[in-house]
Amino acid sequence: MKTQSGFLEPEKQMYFMQQAIEQAKIAYKKDEVPVGAIIVKSETGEILSRQYNRTIELSDPTAHAEILAIREVCKKLGNYRINNCDLYVTLEPCTMCASAISWARINNVCFGAYDKKFGAVVSNLKFFEQSFCNHKINISSGILKDECSELLKNFFKERR
Repeated sequence: MKTQSGFLEPEKQMYFMQQAIEQAKIAYKKDEVPVGAIIVKSETGEILSRQYNRTIELSDPTAHAEILAIREVCKKLGNYRINNCDLYVTLEPCTMCASAISWARINNVCFGAYDKKFGAVVSNLKFFEQSFCNHKINISSGILKDECSELLKNFFKERR
């Protein structure tokens, strides 16, 4: 697990990631790719949103857990910028989600499983390190990665 400054202590990270895993389990039961996300207020630890992938349910390729969580918090706060918030997601964000995270000005991103194919945070593009990304974000990766990975492996194994 890699941890950078700006995050809560590891016990809190694991607690919040477990909350995201619970959302991923809901997605699994609904035959959606099991990815869950929560957004937490940095200062207080208040959970502002709990979401899971709903691309099939909503017939929307952008209905990733991260996007839905960002949309919900933006609506709640009445602002497209949700500074001082942390995102916990069970799978490394893709390029679309990384871009939305940057536009939303989320401070910290914590993810569980690495996505060697589509992950855009550390596995491939390293989106937040690119010169075109003017919002710098702290990244913590590998939190409860085995549990997050197992959900995904089982999901795709059942469908083959």
